[in-house]
Amino acid sequence: MNVPVSNMTRISGNGVGNALELRGVGKSFGALAALADINMVVKPGERRAVLGSNGAGKTTLFNCITGDFLATAGTIRFFGEDISAFPAYERIRRGLRRTYQISLLFTALSVLDNVYLACNGVSRGRFSFRRPQRNDAVTESAETLVNMVHLDSVRNTLVSDLSYGQQRQLEIAMALSGAPRFILFDEPAAGLSPAERRELIDILTNLPGHVGYIIIEHDMDVALRVSDSVTMMHNGRIFKEGKPAEIEDDPEVQALYLGGENHG
Repeated sequence: MNVPVSNMTRISGNGVGNALELRGVGKSFGALAALADINMVVKPGERRAVLGSNGAGKTTLFNCITGDFLATAGTIRFFGEDISAFPAYERIRRGLRRTYQISLLFTALSVLDNVYLACNGVSRGRFSFRRPQRNDAVTESAETLVNMVHLDSVRNTLVSDLSYGQQRQLEIAMALSGAPRFILFDEPAAGLSPAERRELIDILTNLPGHVGYIIIEHDMDVALRVSDSVTMMHNGRIFKEGKPAEIEDDPEVQALYLGGENHG
């Protein structure tokens, strides 16, 4: 749908023109304010990195966006719809996906079987007990995703026999199941070797252009190479926002993130 230029301000204001919009989002655990007054706008197809030291609130932010936690203040909109009170499964149905710091895979099944289950779980026929046919659409989707994350050579290998890096690649394939509209990647480069990091960068930079994402990442090099924009967090608040080059060269960011602080 073509939107008249005169309406762009109005549409942006209510979140319709944005993939994700957070206004005044906060999350408290008793007296502890883990997040406070988070305002963030992410456009469709945008790739955003969220950086910060341990305890900055990054994972809590993800949990509020996905519905693992319900925010205690503010509003979260996903492609214009207020999802603030939605449970996690309703947000998944609307095209929001995420990965976790700890792998959540079926280790006794093959790579292809894991991706097939992920694709089937968000398909219309997810409650069917029929054995899939060779030309089954869900099977074809799973095979496409396995190839997209460079795991075609191990498609029939048990997950328990994969390297750690390959398991993280598999998680990306599962997050891509069901044509997601937006993905949250939670430290996908953690524990990877330099070669595996290069593989990860190649996969993320070559995802379909319409798939936007936010990536939490402690590896500054990875985060800046796969993002269009960067949000720095500190003590549960947004500290800085800008383009990767601006954030990398910012002296306050360098003092906070690259200085003497422990950032994991």
